[in-house]
Amino acid sequence: MKPRVAAARLRERFFRLRERLPRGALPVAGTVLVLAVGGVVLTRTLDVEAVVSAATDADPAFLTAALVVYLASWPVRGRRYGDVLAPMGHRCRTAFLTAAVFASQTANLIVPARAGDGVRAYLLHDRREVPYPTGVASLAVERAFDLVALGALGGAAFAVLLLDGRTVAPDGSGRAVAAAAALALAAAVGSAGVVAVARSDRRFGPALRERAAESRLSGAVDAAVRFGAAVRVVAADAGALVRVSLASGVVWAADVATAVLVLAALLGGFGTAVDPVALCVVGTLAVSAGNLAKVLPLSQGGIGLYEAAFTGIVVAATPIPAAVALAAAALDHALKNAVTLAGGGLVAAALDLSVTRAPDDSDREPDAGATRPTTDR
Repeated sequence: MKPRVAAARLRERFFRLRERLPRGALPVAGTVLVLAVGGVVLTRTLDVEAVVSAATDADPAFLTAALVVYLASWPVRGRRYGDVLAPMGHRCRTAFLTAAVFASQTANLIVPARAGDGVRAYLLHDRREVPYPTGVASLAVERAFDLVALGALGGAAFAVLLLDGRTVAPDGSGRAVAAAAALALAAAVGSAGVVAVARSDRRFGPALRERAAESRLSGAVDAAVRFGAAVRVVAADAGALVRVSLASGVVWAADVATAVLVLAALLGGFGTAVDPVALCVVGTLAVSAGNLAKVLPLSQGGIGLYEAAFTGIVVAATPIPAAVALAAAALDHALKNAVTLAGGGLVAAALDLSVTRAPDDSDREPDAGATRPTTDR
């Protein structure tokens, strides 16, 4: 059997299997698999007691500082989302948008396959009469700027590591660091390219739709064109573009600062001295790699993926023991998820919302699927 024929049959079988499975079954199964494999690797390669000891001996002062920094980033998320919506013709208060972001992020931790994003679109439509297509488009734009910010931070951190010679991996291998940097740069360049194309006068949508009209890719192409149209609305507004870009940088810088503070909280108990600048640089690259790993829908909430990527980068670029790095990654992820869940719970209670249910087809407007941004012409 020819390789191409075999690959085509394999893809067809995969799609058939995916269609038979309930929605969200793959992320749940992936979570179980990731945790099972991670548990085996952890017990065979690391001292579990050392990991637990590192987490329990963390400095409360640093952890409190990490909590404050992470909490402070949430109003910035709400304000940034307002700057995304404004060029689309909808202005909302920052407090409401922060609550909407909390609700959707909390639902994404609970509902498989990132179906929690529908909660935000539902809230915008139900409470502020924002059409569903606009809500979905705004979420796509937000994701694009997240990738740009993460990629830029990761690329900058890697550049500092190279220029300053701070990579001090015990085995001399910088493969993990280089791979993470390449992924970060690819994400930044790709997303920035989308924004640049969106700001140009060229229109690729009609041609792409025409070429893919009779193929299986027509749905994906249509979604990509609508995504590009949504980005174009924001990118065309120079002020909004600057504000959203700066806010994205602040959001992810706060995420990095939280992780670095958590890592610093654990280092005291192990007597591991790391230069503060190096800690910030490596922490930036580790957080970028961890969050980019979470983009893959292989586990619920990126559990296991974030910890693995974060730990790999820290161990490869510093003398910090693997047990401490893993404890820091797990504690950092747990702190952020706890804040998200707590905030989402308060929002759900205040707005009388069930964040465990994303809106189904009965909640949508009859013509929601047919509506597209007017810039896609």
